[in-house]
Amino acid sequence: MPTNDAKALADALVFPYLNHAASMYEDSYATREDVDAGMRFGCGLPQGPLAVIDAIGVDVVRDALAARHAETGDAMHAPRPVLDQLVAEGRTGRAAGRGFYTYAEAGSEEVVADELTPAQGGSRDGVRVVETVGVVGSGTMATGIVEVFAKAGYPVTFVARSPEKLDAVQARIEKSLAKAVERGKLDTGEADAVRGRLTGSTEREALGDVDLVVEAIAEDLEIKTQLFRDLDRICKPGAVLATTTSSLPITDLAAATSRPQDVVGMHFFNPAPVMKLVEIVRTEQTGQDVLDTVADLCASTGKVAVSCADRAGFIVNALLFPYLNDAVKAQEAGHSDHDAIDGAITEHYGYPMGPFALLDVVGLDVSLAIQRELLEEFGHEGLQPAPTLVSLVEAGKLGRKTGEGFRTY
Repeated sequence: MPTNDAKALADALVFPYLNHAASMYEDSYATREDVDAGMRFGCGLPQGPLAVIDAIGVDVVRDALAARHAETGDAMHAPRPVLDQLVAEGRTGRAAGRGFYTYAEAGSEEVVADELTPAQGGSRDGVRVVETVGVVGSGTMATGIVEVFAKAGYPVTFVARSPEKLDAVQARIEKSLAKAVERGKLDTGEADAVRGRLTGSTEREALGDVDLVVEAIAEDLEIKTQLFRDLDRICKPGAVLATTTSSLPITDLAAATSRPQDVVGMHFFNPAPVMKLVEIVRTEQTGQDVLDTVADLCASTGKVAVSCADRAGFIVNALLFPYLNDAVKAQEAGHSDHDAIDGAITEHYGYPMGPFALLDVVGLDVSLAIQRELLEEFGHEGLQPAPTLVSLVEAGKLGRKTGEGFRTY
């Protein structure tokens, strides 16, 4: 494929994603900094989407989207009003010295503070003290969260349904600690200290005195709701009740308690010990002191925290999966094949992997489930899952974990 065609293909996939990011900012769903940090640290992208719009030119992106919308009729391609507003104000991006961000001068890459820049540092009233942490669950995510907190110096009580599951959590952490010592990332004394902070239990009552609980059990609303009823009964007053759900309404979990102000989303990314991002998800009732407490806790564990409201997909999944789905649709329409599409994205936007490679890593079943959740939440016809994605999942070809997805491994 000629380079110019590859660039056009990459733009056709990336520009709607940029438009969606602009809508998050426009709707005050998340700040520009949080939108961009979410995609950088959650997906490993070299730049966040709003910074990319500034680099390309707000007017250039807007005009390309308008042309795409005229061609497809897809409402998701219609340029967001904020793009028109910025262009009308002469804020066309880096070249003009101001776009979504403000730059040191026209043409500069240096971002400088402006009236929208969040305040840094300073004391905050009412932040709760978190000295001990509880984790409910025994899967990969729960185990990773236990490890994150224990390595950061917090005593952790983790609860699983059986002694065998507790042993499995302990064994996975032991393996991780041994690997860290072998690679020189921890010495034996530090590894022993981590072990000493771990307490396992099959009884939820063991969480009665912890300052914060993170649940990481099955993505089933009924099961999680019952857990939150239990946590409400068991946990001491003032304890923060957090969920690491990636898809379920946190508002519903909060409603199962008598203290919805204490309930918050704390969405880790897998593998939790490696991935830097945590999405802090607020409901309309989450207390500001809880949000500040969780933000400080994330910082103490070396994580990058971004904040958003309680809506399907939060920041990262809501932006990522429609783009992945669009790539499958582009292949179905005969615009190009998997390798060419992946190559176009990595070459022209510097993404660590193309959409088909990423789909196979994430798992096609996971991708399809998230896409269906987004369709149910937002109702856009353009969010309909690509037929090829559906058929591969139905055939049990789920990506790397089954040895075959869009590619064979």
